[in-house]
Amino acid sequence: MKPSQLSWYRWEHEDLLLYLQIQPRASQDEFVAPHGDHYKVRITAPPVEGKANAHLLRFLAKSFGVNRSSVSLLSGASSRHKGVRIQNPRKMPVPAVQA
Repeated sequence: MKPSQLSWYRWEHEDLLLYLQIQPRASQDEFVAPHGDHYKVRITAPPVEGKANAHLLRFLAKSFGVNRSSVSLLSGASSRHKGVRIQNPRKMPVPAVQA
């Protein structure tokens, strides 16, 4: 899966696909801003033994109002650039994302 040249997100029916640039070991979990063809997200977890990925998926689930099982990592397991799928998000914490 590769991000489009124009956007860091897209919709596939009811699912939201996000292309993220992750900054681990931040002081707080937060959505920052678009950063090229990715959206920058800061998370507090360190990038060790999958801890950052697990933390990111929990943060996204809480932020978008879905169960953890509704958020999946599609690409970038060992990279700062990640693709994720959020099934049927209930909330939109990132204002630019519209259905």
